[in-house]
Formats: sequence, structure tokens, C-alpha cells
Amino acid sequence: HVFVDETRPFLQGARLTAWELMEAGIDSTLITDNMAAHFMGSGAVQKVIVGADRIAANGDVANKIGTYGVAIIAREHGIPVYVAAPTSTVDLSLASGREIPIEMRDPAEVTSFRGQPVAPTGMHALHPAFDVTPAKYVTAIITEVGVHYPPFGPALASAVESTRSG
Repeated sequence: HVFVDETRPFLQGARLTAWELMEAGIDSTLITDNMAAHFMGSGAVQKVIVGADRIAANGDVANKIGTYGVAIIAREHGIPVYVAAPTSTVDLSLASGREIPIEMRDPAEVTSFRGQPVAPTGMHALHPAFDVTPAKYVTAIITEVGVHYPPFGPALASAVESTRSG
């Protein structure tokens, strides 16, 4: 069974991930982003699988905002965190996630929903599109060439090289 975070503010989990799972016939339940800790703490979650928009050479992972928090909660509950991503997301030119630029999006995407205000007029909002999960919270990175375990540096370099030469 899969619990699907809705992934605010654009609801990629609710719109895309949930649809893909249903199309594949995989039993799943949609939850709001802030429910993840509850379900992890209840024992309902055995593993966390996330994607990646970019992976630094040391295994730090940039993904949709909220991924870092989910990984911390998973660690607290002894739940492994797997990153599933193609090797094309690995950027060996970045030593660590501190070098990954984080896109700041329009605050209106947080203060309104489908054109309707959800916050008081004039409320200041921040909207980073991504966060960086340090490699220490990642159990393994799964790519099209295999499963890579810490220390990630050599494993990721080898994976990237195999896709270039293969």
C-alpha cells in the first residue's frame, strides 16, 4: 500500500503520482503533506520513496519542498528513505547540496488557491520550490543502472560513467 503526499502547492502528488499509481493498479491513499509524520509514527509506513530533481556528487538530494522534512521524520522512526531518479539528475560538478540553487517561486502560489485568497491580503509569504535533503538521511539512491549505497560519491560517479560509456 502506498501513501501519497499531495505535494503542495501544485499538488503534483495528488494530480500526477496518485493518477500513475491508480493507472498501474497499485493500492494507494492520498494524504496531506502534514500527515506524513502521523502515519510514519503509527507504523503504517515501512519505507519512503522520493524522486530527485538534482543530486550532488556526495548524494545530497534536491527535490520538491518538503522532502527534507519527510526524510528527517523517517529517520526518527527508523524508516529507510530511497531516492529513485535517473543518472541524468546526478550533477558531479556539485560537491554537495549547498551548491544547488533553490528556485523561489511566486508567493501568490501560497497565498491563493485556484485564484481564491487563502491568506489575509498583504500577508508576506515565501515559496521555495525545492529543498535539499542531506545524504545522511538517504538509505540508497536507485537509478537505471542499479542501487547505490553510501558513501555515495564513488557509487554515483561510477553510475554516471557507466551511462556515458554504455
